[in-house]
Amino acid sequence: MTFKASYVAALPDLYEASIVELQDGLVKGHFTSVQLVKAYLNRIEEVNLKGPALHAVIETNPIALSQAAALDDERKDKGSRGPLHGIPLLLKDNIATLHEEGMNTTAGSYALLGSVVPRDAFAAAKLREAGAIFIGKSNLSEWSGMRGEWGHFKGQVPDALSERGGQTFSPYYPNARPSSSSSGSGVATAIGLAAGSLGSETHGSIVFPSSRNNVVGIKPTVGLVSRSGVIPISSHQDTVGPMCRSVTDAALLLNFMAGPDPRDEVTLHQPGLVPDYMKALDKNALKGARLGVPRSFIRNTKVIEETFNSALDVFRALGAEIVDHADFPDTEELLTSKAEKRVLDVDFKVDLNKYLSELVDVPTGVKTLAALIEFSEKRADLNLPPPFYNDQSQFKQSEASQVDDAYFSALAEDFDLGRTKGIDATLAQFNLDAIILPTEHAPGPAAIAGYPLISVPLGFQPDDVELLPVTPSSLYTQAPGLPFGIVFMGTAYSEFKLIGYAYAFEQATHVRLQRRAYDDAIPRTQLTDVMSQL
Repeated sequence: MTFKASYVAALPDLYEASIVELQDGLVKGHFTSVQLVKAYLNRIEEVNLKGPALHAVIETNPIALSQAAALDDERKDKGSRGPLHGIPLLLKDNIATLHEEGMNTTAGSYALLGSVVPRDAFAAAKLREAGAIFIGKSNLSEWSGMRGEWGHFKGQVPDALSERGGQTFSPYYPNARPSSSSSGSGVATAIGLAAGSLGSETHGSIVFPSSRNNVVGIKPTVGLVSRSGVIPISSHQDTVGPMCRSVTDAALLLNFMAGPDPRDEVTLHQPGLVPDYMKALDKNALKGARLGVPRSFIRNTKVIEETFNSALDVFRALGAEIVDHADFPDTEELLTSKAEKRVLDVDFKVDLNKYLSELVDVPTGVKTLAALIEFSEKRADLNLPPPFYNDQSQFKQSEASQVDDAYFSALAEDFDLGRTKGIDATLAQFNLDAIILPTEHAPGPAAIAGYPLISVPLGFQPDDVELLPVTPSSLYTQAPGLPFGIVFMGTAYSEFKLIGYAYAFEQATHVRLQRRAYDDAIPRTQLTDVMSQL
């Protein structure tokens, strides 16, 4: 089959294609969901285990093509469900999907391989109802980093490494660190292995890999998006959010994911109806906004800080007023507090045991954290590669923890430092609409407060930057072309305002388009390739 040049030109480039573009092509009949799914699956095949072996995807959906065909038929017979009808997405492998679909939900661990979840995670169910197709599960730090490493509480295990999925790598420089537990979603989205993806965040796990992989990530307020059906770390800090190539796509997915869920009690306290986040997409949103820079959080990142400082002029040109310095009154307390670690130790044990107890079946018999530790010890030489396989330090610390007075004191300290004396105090003291920071320095206060963040591409490491670290066995954390982002931070349920600011900045800068992944990491398959096979 041959195509006219003008028709081929009208087909979107899957490296950058937006959900809106893809839906427009589906509506106009330029291609089908079956063809779109085929193209994305071929792209995964090219770079996931072959070629650069990025290890972004743990497994693909064995019935994705038949699901796409059914949605194509439904479109013909009944019309479209809306903007997500027939759109292929990836989900982090801690977000449950129907067992009968044929995909696992394992947090990257063989301990849950073959386990039967009772239902879709609420966020997944909402997207599925809107017509989305889940073409696979993305790789992650095993147990979202709670095995032997977590965020700034480091053990031995590198992030973005799991026994099922292997080590995920950045597509922007060979052997570079993709950053934090939702890395598979970030990498896959960056190079067009799906139209978009979902990640989860406890402390940086959406915004860090979004920043490092040149995509947009929204970490919603805890309580805006249900966590039911998501393998947990902490009921006080966990949240699920979109990771996309544009603010528009991320806002669109959030529209469908947000809302109350009786299985997640905190979502029943949302303030009124969820707004239409697409209405926040205003290029003039920054006009008259007061944005604060808590300068004391920015440390030891010369290139990032210089790029961030240059961006302040962009904000001013867009009509924003920059308050610099707008430091948190409790900065030193935030930087030295140990409360978050105590809360997460306890929450992980309590919340994971609850999740495991609700599984319909677990072939390995792992139904508690204690059983997980025993399972991992018995097969230590079979799970992670040396020297990481014997590190269960975080597991063991959590198992030894207790719900006691010290835990409740730590929880109160978190909320006081993150909310009352932290973000809310800073917003009030300087009369701010939002706070901006390089993404690398932003997640802590919002993590313990349960408040929202949005990361947008800001810049790239220069070509002459020194490769770091220099040890051959380590992943590069600094390398030519590695991306970094800027974060917008606000109070609880301020997503609408933050999306507007992020969109205005994105549209004025278009940083994502300034540099692509390294050549071998870019899949070649396009829609024309699968259409020509018919």
